[in-house]
Amino acid sequence: MERKLAALMVADFVDSTGQMASDEEAAITRISDALSLVRDCVTRNGGRVFSTAGDALLAEFPSPVGALRSAIDARARLGGLPVPCHRKMRFGLHVADVVTDGSDLKGDGVNLAARIQSAADPGEIDVSEQLHAHVQRVSPCSFSDLGPQDLRGMPDPVRVFRVDSTVDRHVYQVAPTVAEPRQRIRPNSVAVLPFRTAGDEDDDQRFLSEGLTDDLVHELGQFRSLFVSSRTASHTLDGQDPIEIGKSLGVKFLLTGSLRKHGDRVRLNISLSETATGALVWSERIQSGFDEILVAMDELTARVAATVSGRIDNQETRASRVARPENMSAYEFYLRGLWHHRLSGIDQSHVNRAIDWFHKAQTADPNFARPFAMEVCAWSYRPDFDLRQAEMLLNRAMELDPADPELHRIFGVLMIKLHRDHDASRRHHERAMSLAPNDAYIIGRCAAFYSFVGEPERALDLLERAEALDPFLPVWIAEERICALYVQGRYDEVGAAARNLPFQTRRTRCYRAAARVAQGDEDRARAIIAEALTDDPSLSVEYVVSQELFSDAAVLDRLIGRLRHAGLPAPPQQGAVETAAAIN
Repeated sequence: MERKLAALMVADFVDSTGQMASDEEAAITRISDALSLVRDCVTRNGGRVFSTAGDALLAEFPSPVGALRSAIDARARLGGLPVPCHRKMRFGLHVADVVTDGSDLKGDGVNLAARIQSAADPGEIDVSEQLHAHVQRVSPCSFSDLGPQDLRGMPDPVRVFRVDSTVDRHVYQVAPTVAEPRQRIRPNSVAVLPFRTAGDEDDDQRFLSEGLTDDLVHELGQFRSLFVSSRTASHTLDGQDPIEIGKSLGVKFLLTGSLRKHGDRVRLNISLSETATGALVWSERIQSGFDEILVAMDELTARVAATVSGRIDNQETRASRVARPENMSAYEFYLRGLWHHRLSGIDQSHVNRAIDWFHKAQTADPNFARPFAMEVCAWSYRPDFDLRQAEMLLNRAMELDPADPELHRIFGVLMIKLHRDHDASRRHHERAMSLAPNDAYIIGRCAAFYSFVGEPERALDLLERAEALDPFLPVWIAEERICALYVQGRYDEVGAAARNLPFQTRRTRCYRAAARVAQGDEDRARAIIAEALTDDPSLSVEYVVSQELFSDAAVLDRLIGRLRHAGLPAPPQQGAVETAAAIN
């Protein structure tokens, strides 16, 4: 018998017997259409239906993320049918080692997926702890932890997670924007792959590995003479052959390394290679106390920059450095907070843990600016977020480090949300890009501002620049193209741009629906909004007002009017809507 690891999805139409009894022919058609739609979603997400049983189907996927996306996509589309039936379908997902029997799959893993499905409430998607562990860092959705569940036929309780709404803000969820590998290698170009740790026993050090990698990319990105591929691109291609990475990203050099922390000592093994041949340019082993690691990183940054560009003067090196913490405990606390902040959309517990770590960093070093700024970003996920208090924290950070580009970008968003001051926001966004001319994340996020102030051409130019630096932008940056196209009135292209994304967010669906209304296709617009409400039943006009920060009130009013026409409900209380929405 052959065995393999597979992600499994079981989908079942609930109460088919009762529906058959009331109207057999209509029920048969409805159930058949629903299962056909689910089957289509399976295929579109790289899966295969390997068995059917009554009104259920069983599918396998090579990727747990593909299985999850398939279920989320299917549920939304079922809600958008002329006769919605998303409340009649339930899903169970699991990842396990299974036995292949011809085209069929068998084993305890298949049985467990079926048991999770049968215990789920109608309309819900429940997943095992094993699948959740695989997808939580790259999940398109948030989860609720249902805890251990007693499932029929299972000897022990099984921990189950329930899928909630799609996440709008998630840096690990990327959207490839370049179909074919890029062949033109840019001069003075480098990609930095994530530093590796020593194995499972060092999982607690992954926050340090990712943080140091991000810091190095950030520092190099501020050298105007360099082309530095972004962090998400490097993470996405990690593990591939250096030559293929060079072709995909268009970079001449590749920096790789490993990290090991033991007590208060850190060991870094660093290598710089040419991507044309994979030949080693130089390698270095850095061993130092944890308190000295940032000094070593500054020296490493200067050496990489000098090698890649051939020449870097001292003035440019000094200009590239943001203010460093005086206390290394503060830096470690900050990196731990950043680790949890990046998972904030997946689980509310990560938000609280991120804020706790940022507070510890501030206490350890009150002169370290970045934890104050990142506390604002993390806090904005919570219902108790206060914009005025956030402004005080950002002002404190700005006093400490006025040359931090990310701080300026965050401040630019706050200026609109709190004061509706688009002029001040422009100054901060321009300053952020001036300080970090090669940071794809900052450039891509700044693009939103120009759509909001009626300059969508500038937004599209910035997105093209960001995509050149990073062909694997996060979904929530790539979707800014949809907003810019909508503002330009290029409604035909809005849908096409949205289809290039790996999944649909609430925001993309809103713009797609508004574009359809503008084109006179109200039926499709209503179906899109129905899909959005299936994914997030709490979605309302309030969300749109909090997200779409247009300087021209008429543009926002027209957008809201079209969405109301498509069926998006008004907030519970009419009048001025004051809501913070996440700042990231």
